Amino acid sequence: MAMSLNKVMIIGNVGREPEMRYTPNGNPVTTFSVAASRRWTTPEGEQRDETEWFNVVAWNKLAETCSQYLAKGSKVYIEGRLQTRSWETPEGQKRYRTEVVANTMIMLDSRQRGPAPAEESYPEEIEAEEIPF
Repeated sequence: MAMSLNKVMIIGNVGREPEMRYTPNGNPVTTFSVAASRRWTTPEGEQRDETEWFNVVAWNKLAETCSQYLAKGSKVYIEGRLQTRSWETPEGQKRYRTEVVANTMIMLDSRQRGPAPAEESYPEEIEAEEIPF
C-alpha cells in the first residue's frame, strides 16, 4: 500500500471568537477560523496580498484550551489534517465543508494568556450525530 500524508500547518490570525459546544456524548468541540495571508510581487512590480481562510475544529482537551485562550485576532499556529464533511439540506442539496481538524495549537502572541503549546489526539472515527453543527 502506498503511503499517504494528510497534514496541514497554518500560521495566521484567529478570524472569529472560538465557539465551544458539546456533543451528545459530552465531548467538547471548538470551532474557529484562521486567516493566513501571503504577499507577492507581480512581474510588473506591483505588490499583491491574498488571504486564505481556514475553518478549524478542535476536540476534547485541545477544544477547551482553544476556547479558553484564543480570541479574535490572536496569532496562532495550527497543525492538523484536512477533513471534508458533506450533508444534505432539507431541500435536497448536497453541501460540503472542508475543515482543519487540529491536533496542535501554539499561541504566537507575545502577550499569551495561557499555556502553550497544546496538543491533543483526536478521535479516529467521529459519528455524524456527534457533530453539533
